[in-house]
Amino acid sequence: MGFLGKLFGIKEKESLDQGLQQTKEGFFAKITKAIAGKSTVDDEVLDNLEEALIGADVGMETTIQIIERVEKRVKQDKYLNTSELNALLQQEIEAILVDAPEPEYKDFTIPVGKKPYVILVVGVNGVGKTTTIGKLANNYKKAGNQVVLGAADTFRAAATEQLTIWSERVGVPIVKQTMGADPSAVAFDTVTSAVSKNADVVIIDTAGRLHNKLHLMDELGKIKRVIQKVIPGAPHEVMLVLDGSTGQNALEQAKQFTATTEVTALSITKLDGTAKGGVVLAIANQFKIPVKYIGVGEKIDDLIIFDKHEFVDSLFKGVTNS
Repeated sequence: MGFLGKLFGIKEKESLDQGLQQTKEGFFAKITKAIAGKSTVDDEVLDNLEEALIGADVGMETTIQIIERVEKRVKQDKYLNTSELNALLQQEIEAILVDAPEPEYKDFTIPVGKKPYVILVVGVNGVGKTTTIGKLANNYKKAGNQVVLGAADTFRAAATEQLTIWSERVGVPIVKQTMGADPSAVAFDTVTSAVSKNADVVIIDTAGRLHNKLHLMDELGKIKRVIQKVIPGAPHEVMLVLDGSTGQNALEQAKQFTATTEVTALSITKLDGTAKGGVVLAIANQFKIPVKYIGVGEKIDDLIIFDKHEFVDSLFKGVTNS
């Protein structure tokens, strides 16, 4: 069963259902069309299903895995028909998604022995990185944590300005310097300030550039080293933010970032405005990195915990084999 704790209740489920509406309409319209009028799951149904999954930005690699799992089940369950295929698909899609290694994030508590809990946020410009940080800070604060933000994307004045607006909106302090300042110096000041304030959570924004991968890797490495001078073992999380509406482009960004830094978690944004939500399956499966949060709207509460059971359930809700 999926997690339905205090931060994943009826309201969150409704947001998820609404946020995935376009994906459901596009993704599963293709799947229902692929199996319409069939009484058994034969090769033609599997071929149509494969085409539908690829067309929904699930990606070739993940699609093949799903089809292979379905084929195996069809052989085991000799009399499987298409009316049972949605339930089977739901089970197999859920099975390929990675679970987060620790349960704490599901109610925004801080892991034992990791105070302040330091999250380094990475991702290209325009994916919703700053907004994700603001919404994440809001969730941690609502859970009773003292949060400090760090504006270490010093190459874009707009990045610091946007993060400052979010800090004021959420009501949490921000550490920042002038544009062009050394990002690692901002990171150092942020964690130092957090320790002095006895803060629970530190969320640090970083520059979103991929044109020079070596430079990006060096910069993130330097930020990590200066943080560790203050808090050994930090950062405790390196979160990559991806724009779900860009489909396969988000997959490519995940490849680039995971090649240059050790990403431990994913946050996928803008799923409410796209029919490409299937890319969540591709990203989570291909990189074996847990998706922790998904963005399903513009409101401050529209960053919700990713629960694979609830996600897949929302995708299939109301789908029929007509």
